[in-house]
Amino acid sequence: MSFLRFIATLGFAGVCAAAHAEENTWPVRVDQTDDEGVVLSSQWIGPLVFEKPSAEPGRVAGVRPLFARWTTPAGDLRETNVLYPVFTYRTDGTNFRWSVFQLMNRSSSHDLASSEPATTRHDTFDVWPFWFSRDTGSPETSYRALFPIAGTLKSRLGYDELSWTLFPLYGRAEKSGAVSTSTPWPFIKVTRGTEQGFALWPLFGRRERPGEFERQYFLWPLIWNNTLRPAGDAVHPAAPRREVGFLPFYTSETDTGFVNRSYVWPFFGYTDRTQPIRYHETRYFWPFLVQGHGDERKVNRWGPVYTHSIVKGTEKTWIAWPIYREKTWSDPALQHTQRQVLYFLYRSTQQRSATNPQAPMAEKAHLWPLISSWDNGAGRKQVQIPSPLEVFFPDNERVRVSWSPLFALYRFDQTAPDTQRHEFLWGLLTWRRAPQQREFHLGPLFSVRERAGEKRIAFGNGLLAWQRSAATGRWRFFWFDFPAKENKLRAAAR
Repeated sequence: MSFLRFIATLGFAGVCAAAHAEENTWPVRVDQTDDEGVVLSSQWIGPLVFEKPSAEPGRVAGVRPLFARWTTPAGDLRETNVLYPVFTYRTDGTNFRWSVFQLMNRSSSHDLASSEPATTRHDTFDVWPFWFSRDTGSPETSYRALFPIAGTLKSRLGYDELSWTLFPLYGRAEKSGAVSTSTPWPFIKVTRGTEQGFALWPLFGRRERPGEFERQYFLWPLIWNNTLRPAGDAVHPAAPRREVGFLPFYTSETDTGFVNRSYVWPFFGYTDRTQPIRYHETRYFWPFLVQGHGDERKVNRWGPVYTHSIVKGTEKTWIAWPIYREKTWSDPALQHTQRQVLYFLYRSTQQRSATNPQAPMAEKAHLWPLISSWDNGAGRKQVQIPSPLEVFFPDNERVRVSWSPLFALYRFDQTAPDTQRHEFLWGLLTWRRAPQQREFHLGPLFSVRERAGEKRIAFGNGLLAWQRSAATGRWRFFWFDFPAKENKLRAAAR
């Protein structure tokens, strides 16, 4: 992935083709058109009704914040949102999924548009946390469950199978051949199969998988005693890992080349690792006073006044926590720097090329809730005032499309150093400049347009207009000189 292609994803305004002219009948409609008069993007009734290119190839249209619809370049439906995040629907022609607040979810993986019978199915419908169902056409992988009445889940929530009847009176969980039965949950639990165990919670419990682990607790969660046996071989058997604890007085974890002990947990203790990497840490009063150093990790914490750490190449610094935070890290393509004041009051992200330090820097910054700005380092810049949402949803296109424009009293968009556009009050006042072009609009009341030596001044969107010819330099007066009405939305395939 190229540097400029990656940093382009930082932008917060909608991606839009470069416009060459504007037709402004604010507040009814504001259009951005190309040289041929084809409409690239439109807004009606201020920011409420819109249509424009989407971040992915295709277009997006809707009524903010009620409704938004994404389509592919071929015009096929990709996604629909209603009062995002209340309702979302997504499809690729073969699969679809809809969700209500991520609590009521329906999905299908077979082609609904095809008249042929599906050879593979995967239909699910959940109403969290009460109803769960899956239909694959096979009894072995299909299920229905009504919580807490009765039901069975298969390959869900990290288990091979979960079932219950009048939960918590009866529950059954199966994973990797181990079957645990609770009657009632969580007080009495019996485990059979590849693991053996019994628990009378919270008094005591024991669970064992022969050759792998033994776990015991007493007066949960105060006392525990665990032995974990990692896989080894007959020649070099692995030493067991021991975990013991008697809260709040003492905890200990020991393994080959590793010791971690705490006294008056979790405030005092130390960690000593000699393999596979070296690291030693002393906790004088966790989490405030911690000192650690090693091959891939360094911690110097005097919280909340000052903290500095380096962990696997990621460097973090806190000053007067939580007032100021700085984080730097690198990947094969980019070097990143992130700065925050009070988490979200101010936040900036900078990116530089890791292979070409002389390349321009990309930056995105927020001063909540006043302003957001973005500079991709290649001549593209954007500013929005105010901007109360972008700092919380920096990578969420749905919020960016359906909600952010409602707050955008002012927007600045620069597609190149010599091509800029300013917009106030959702198109009431706009000013744009480009090579050999200038354009100003005060809604439909007054406009000035210059292009290649020609100049047009209009009142009432053309009710009265004066135009200067580039060839003769002479002015001409017009009545009812309105913009052409044949503008059409750009075809999705263009």
